[in-house]
Amino acid sequence: VNEPRQHSRHVTLGLVHFLVNICIYVFIYAPVCLCSGMNAAVRAAVRMGLYVGAKVYFIHEGYQGMVDGGNNIIEATWESVSSMLQVGGTVIGSARCKEFRTHEGRLRAALNLVQREITNICVIGGDGSLTGANLFREEWSGLLQELKQQGQIDDEAVRNNSILHIVGMVGSIDNDFCGTDMTIGTDSALHRIIEVVDAIMTTAQSHQRTFVLEVMGRHCGYLALVSALACGADWVFIPEMPPEDGWEDSMCQKLSENRADKKRLNIMIVAEGAIDRHNKAITADNIKELVVSRLGFDTRVTILGHVQRGGTPSAFDRILASRMGVEAVLALLEASADTPACVVSLVGNQAVRLPLMECVQMTQEVQKAMDEKKFEEAVRLRGRYGVFSSNFNVAVLNVGAPAGMNAAGHRMFAVSDGFEGLYKGKVQTLQRKGTDSTKDRYRLYKGQVQTLQRTGTDSTKDRYRLYKGKVQTLQRKGTDSTKDRYRLYKGKAYMGLLELAKARDAHEALCVPMIMVPATVSNNIPGSDLSIGSDTALNAITHTCDRIKQSASGTKRRVFIIETMGGYCGYLATVGGLAAGADSVYIYEEPFDIRDLQANVEHLTEKMKTSIQRGIVLRNENCNENFSTDFMYQLYSEEGRGVFDCRKNILGHMQQGGAPSPFDRNFSTKIAAKAMQWITRSLKESFKGGRVFANSEDTACLLGMRRRALVFQPVSHLQEETDFVHRIPKEQWWLKLRPLMKILAKYKTSYDVSDSGQLEHVSRVRPKESHTSAAI
Repeated sequence: VNEPRQHSRHVTLGLVHFLVNICIYVFIYAPVCLCSGMNAAVRAAVRMGLYVGAKVYFIHEGYQGMVDGGNNIIEATWESVSSMLQVGGTVIGSARCKEFRTHEGRLRAALNLVQREITNICVIGGDGSLTGANLFREEWSGLLQELKQQGQIDDEAVRNNSILHIVGMVGSIDNDFCGTDMTIGTDSALHRIIEVVDAIMTTAQSHQRTFVLEVMGRHCGYLALVSALACGADWVFIPEMPPEDGWEDSMCQKLSENRADKKRLNIMIVAEGAIDRHNKAITADNIKELVVSRLGFDTRVTILGHVQRGGTPSAFDRILASRMGVEAVLALLEASADTPACVVSLVGNQAVRLPLMECVQMTQEVQKAMDEKKFEEAVRLRGRYGVFSSNFNVAVLNVGAPAGMNAAGHRMFAVSDGFEGLYKGKVQTLQRKGTDSTKDRYRLYKGQVQTLQRTGTDSTKDRYRLYKGKVQTLQRKGTDSTKDRYRLYKGKAYMGLLELAKARDAHEALCVPMIMVPATVSNNIPGSDLSIGSDTALNAITHTCDRIKQSASGTKRRVFIIETMGGYCGYLATVGGLAAGADSVYIYEEPFDIRDLQANVEHLTEKMKTSIQRGIVLRNENCNENFSTDFMYQLYSEEGRGVFDCRKNILGHMQQGGAPSPFDRNFSTKIAAKAMQWITRSLKESFKGGRVFANSEDTACLLGMRRRALVFQPVSHLQEETDFVHRIPKEQWWLKLRPLMKILAKYKTSYDVSDSGQLEHVSRVRPKESHTSAAI
């Protein structure tokens, strides 16, 4: 058990029995930082703890429950975390605790833990809660000695509980913790804000009004900034970047210009902690009075308040919290006497472990810089958005099915009807005001076609249209989603870009920089872990499953078979199943046979004997040619006769509809800005002799998210990574989530400890030296 992980990579059932009386896990909700998604983290941590054989406890009411002890610390079971995924807030309670800030309070808390032999703690909260946990860890040895001197514990208890391990998960809607790209609850809070903004925009446009919205963020402007980007706000105020002196004149001039351009809508978003350069508060009421007094505009104020903390957690938060919960358990499994307290963070698309106090210290440095009016330093610590300009003409094409692409629009040339429009010369100037009101709409104003005739790149007419339109760059937001199982990439953005790049040798007009931004609900584009539109589709699937589960609450012993989109790519089914708490998910990438179907039926039969008398089975539309949705429905109905009944749902194109999620709006804005920076640089480098000429491989790229960063990749290099027959990448990162999904559904399976965090260091899976119980 002490060998490096490459010699003992899997947590198997054999190890489970060995750890039954050794591993302890305690999960404490932060007393202040309440947010949606916490329940998903608790569910994942409890079930992963039970999976490895630990005894798990809940500590109700946060640190207060730890200090009070008694019935506040109770053992958790598999069923006790059922039906939690769709519930906001925390089912185990949260409370402020002044006593834990005192030495006497921490001494009482230590006694309550030692009595149950609890020596591992997982804290879900903000920097204050995590700092308190680390202080508790540092004092642990001294607290035990003091309890021994008081006669409340003996020498054996001191030996068995000599080391306290701490693992943190950050739960905060403000996203104000350094070291992680996103905290649990932030995405759900953005959902609440955007829902309100979208509703307000219809009122504002109808009445020609100006709205000032105040969102949370006493010390961090993330919610304000991202919601402003997502809805196309006219002005935003955040604490880290106070406006320059004279901002009142600049803002009023901007609003006046909007009204002169016949724009009926003005929206300003202000964080509750917004200040000016002199540390004077900027409030929503201040802004309203300014607009009314100077411009006379009809202005309204909306303060969202605690609406942002509540509600159903988003699909992103459920998946993030589940991955973090499992990684926290693995971190405790691998902890040794010398292991420092760590926090589970999200970096790019990876769950990683970082030193807890280093992240806390960096977070506190941000506030220190703001207090000292070092705002540039505060922005640097938070992260900076780049600004760029270009004197070249750029064209945008949308190819394929709609996937939340409007937020990536720019003031450039718009090519209507995709590749066919390019062939026919349907190129028009896209004005800035034409893009400001499209971010909340899912389907494009411009028509789209999914066919590309080969002659479109070989004819002189095509060359003529390119020159006439003076288009110097082609930017392509591509989707690769279709229900035609036999259609390949031909006619889609990915294959279309390959064809255009190949045609450069024959046609000089095509020797321009080209970049593809991945946009598809299926998330099946090679070269990118994530695609624009997939998060919106996941939320549609998750919300539908939530409603189905709710409908089953009044009817016991019922199983639902649900078909999702995705072609041959099982991303939507797998990740949607993880977010919705599905019992089984069938995909093309993981072959199955009738024996697997029978085993899943038997698993659901056993489940119906517990208090959880409902089941959800997701099926990717092309997972198997013969095992169709109707076949599975009939099989489950027959095999489950007398135990459970069955229903089926085909979600279809509802997964492509609706307003794009905040994540998709934000992601598309950032990736498009990154693409435009690349285009600007490429144009300058290829501009020689008064014209643009670019024909090298690295001037026809796809911009995608790879693990921790956005990277530019020549499309010609991605051909080796592509299964063109089934239109999927040959390697897909999300397949590593499937064992996790099965564990949380109580299947007996092995789990590679590198799957959740994909850690690059060599860690150890080893038991604790003391004989203790397990708690949450």
